[in-house]
Amino acid sequence: MDLTEGVGESSSPPRSFGSGSNHDLRNDVYNRFIEIGHEEAVSNPELFRKHIDSHFNRLPASYGLDVNMDKVEDVLLHQKLLAMAKDPERRPVYHIRFLEKLCTKTEGNGEQQFITMTPIPRPACDTDDEGVVPSQKRIKDCTIEFEPCSKLEDLNLDVRKSSKDMEERYHSGDVSRRLEVSHVPIHEFIFSTVDKPKLLSQLSALLSDIGLNIREAHVFSTTDGYSLDVFVVDGWPSEDTDGLYKAMEEAVARNEGSWSGPSHPRSSIDKASAAGAKLGDWEIDRRLLKIGERIASGSCGDLYHGVYFGQDVAIKIFRSEQLNDTQEEEFAQEVAILREVQHRNVVRFIGACAKSPHLSIVTEFMPRGSLYDYLHKNHNILELPQLLKFVIDVCKGMDYLHQNNIIHRDLKTANLLMDTQNVVKVADFGVARFQNQGGVMTAETGTYRWMAPEIINHLPYDQKADVFSFAIVLWELVTAKVPYDSMTPLQAALGVRQGLRPDLPQNAHPKLLDLMQRCWETVPDKRPSFSEITVELETLLQESQTCQESAEANNRN
Repeated sequence: MDLTEGVGESSSPPRSFGSGSNHDLRNDVYNRFIEIGHEEAVSNPELFRKHIDSHFNRLPASYGLDVNMDKVEDVLLHQKLLAMAKDPERRPVYHIRFLEKLCTKTEGNGEQQFITMTPIPRPACDTDDEGVVPSQKRIKDCTIEFEPCSKLEDLNLDVRKSSKDMEERYHSGDVSRRLEVSHVPIHEFIFSTVDKPKLLSQLSALLSDIGLNIREAHVFSTTDGYSLDVFVVDGWPSEDTDGLYKAMEEAVARNEGSWSGPSHPRSSIDKASAAGAKLGDWEIDRRLLKIGERIASGSCGDLYHGVYFGQDVAIKIFRSEQLNDTQEEEFAQEVAILREVQHRNVVRFIGACAKSPHLSIVTEFMPRGSLYDYLHKNHNILELPQLLKFVIDVCKGMDYLHQNNIIHRDLKTANLLMDTQNVVKVADFGVARFQNQGGVMTAETGTYRWMAPEIINHLPYDQKADVFSFAIVLWELVTAKVPYDSMTPLQAALGVRQGLRPDLPQNAHPKLLDLMQRCWETVPDKRPSFSEITVELETLLQESQTCQESAEANNRN
């Protein structure tokens, strides 16, 4: 999506996820296990703490919102599920438990009102050795009591509000029609398997297949490619979990092909040609999207903050009045690329609505916004260690794309987004392309201030065009300035054609200055690859950290 020059697809301002840090939460969890006398925590506290830290390191910061300190045993259950998911023969691993009964009252006209949540004690019974359930093996329940995920926004706030109003009317006598009381059993499913695009839709389909309605969904992706997905559901007629396990086993068996490992990589030509035909594989129901505030606008569409099954998402909506064959082809191309990529430093694809005229693309929401906003709107000046961490993230994401024969073609700070932990991810694949073997690209695309001279001159170009753009990004992070800020975009492009480059900052690290100049070489073959750049930057970061530690030690002495 071509957004305003220099702005791009930025995200909304940061949101707080709580007053404490993840580190503080880990301390609380660990201390809670010690307080309750957990056997492993007491017998080997150092190893137990290491396992807790490792678990939280794998998961996003939002996972902490679901940790109930009165029921910290859930953390161990999640650990076991994720561990079992490493076995391909067991995927998807899942655990089912009865939570409570929802007391409802039905009016004479058949309209149902949800009044109160009535907790039902869970019976304790024997567990198997592992206490968790692979898809081929089930257990009835476990001796630990659990609670549902309760600290994220309830997806049924409107229902509960009206239920509260109805309850007040009922107790005050202001109900003219007869009410019949019934109880709806509520269950919880916890899944773990290999993370992949469209996984949420697959799991939702499994639950729907056995007649369940999703009330809440809490979705987490680990840093090493696995998922932990928690669903609160109704629709099962009793508290019984045996029948649910059997029904789920049958549903998984009917869809066994969906859980097989990834197919062998296809050529870039095959990927591009299959774009239009494969869109349906990733289509999501537009009715399930809750569209919130608009956070960016472009020439052909708008970007919104939204919610999908309780998960914050970014929704790019293409304007229907401007759709044409070319834009529909570009939409298909962008989806084709997004569905092929999965990396810690690339924004995660969730799905797409591919039914014209309501074309939209849904990706993970990046609450800390873009590096462009971070630098130029928030006026942050980066210290060397943080700067290096940012650019290393960029290089790792770009190296992954290049290893998969993808050219981004619009690399700039506006398309580099940050998550809650300041991890930078490459975003906006609106003009990205697969680099066909033997193919030649000459089209002018991207944003002038960051554009390589070979693209401006309509010469053949390859992945090294992205390296040139990275050089401008690096300069921007070092100086906290907009490149060529005294020129219009077109003037900047004409200058780059004639050999113009940004002025080198005087106080920058000499190795960064040298890297900039090599990356913006006029001859593309003279520019380093992203894998080479990553090695250089990681070495520099290590040197910087060593110097800082030595300086701190000297100050203490």
